[in-house]
Amino acid sequence: MSVIVAEVLSAIDRLWPSSGTQPWDAPGLLAGDPSSGVERIHLAVDAVGETVDEAIELGADLLLVHHPLLLRGVTSVAEDRYKGAMLARLIRAGCALVAAHTNADVVGTGTSAVFASVIGLTDTRPIVGDSDGSTGLGRVGALPEVTTLGALARRLAEILPPTASGIRVSGAYDAPISTVALCGGAGDSLLSEPAVLDADVYITSDLRHHPASEARENARLRRGPALIDVSHWASEWLWLETAADELRLALPGVKVTVSDIRTDPWDFVVVQ
Repeated sequence: MSVIVAEVLSAIDRLWPSSGTQPWDAPGLLAGDPSSGVERIHLAVDAVGETVDEAIELGADLLLVHHPLLLRGVTSVAEDRYKGAMLARLIRAGCALVAAHTNADVVGTGTSAVFASVIGLTDTRPIVGDSDGSTGLGRVGALPEVTTLGALARRLAEILPPTASGIRVSGAYDAPISTVALCGGAGDSLLSEPAVLDADVYITSDLRHHPASEARENARLRRGPALIDVSHWASEWLWLETAADELRLALPGVKVTVSDIRTDPWDFVVVQ
């Protein structure tokens, strides 16, 4: 049984309401006819050449990605440019493109919530929550038993799909860890939040030199967590299967598949 793109968009808004979108974000329908039929949906973190080709080869009618292709304004969609080339391929193949980004981050089964669940955190709550405390950015919770920073980093290396950048850690290897704050994707904007400062470790991605250095020095002088930096793609890829299961329930009869193509941009690293 097929549905139309507009019905998929309605299901997406029920699962990941647009009301949860951050002001700077641009999720939703990026390309495609709302009245077109949809029998197959393919999920990926990024709309890049490999995932677009994969969706088309699978015969998908809609590619649902986490990261909006048109997050920042463009002045051209010429096909000799990345974004124009992706849109042209999808349009020619009759495959709509939809993004669920920060609206999918904040919900109770969103990117950070799934990450926290995979790690095994209990009594989780958002780092920055709405008034009801059930939705919001990031998650903080407790481990089932105390571990060390080094052991937790090694566990993350087992949980997350492998990438060239691996797991970067700031803190003593043997430091005891019981309370964990995390944010799937880039989360340095949350470094000064009370829930992060009170945690034993903060796990996120794309930590830049200056915010990480400042957090490290503040932790030495006053309080603050150890830091674990993981691949942005890997931390959010974990969510895709949960999202696919939710879509299967919301759209019975529609085939939903998940890409396991690594869209982390780094290919290799030289360790000094």
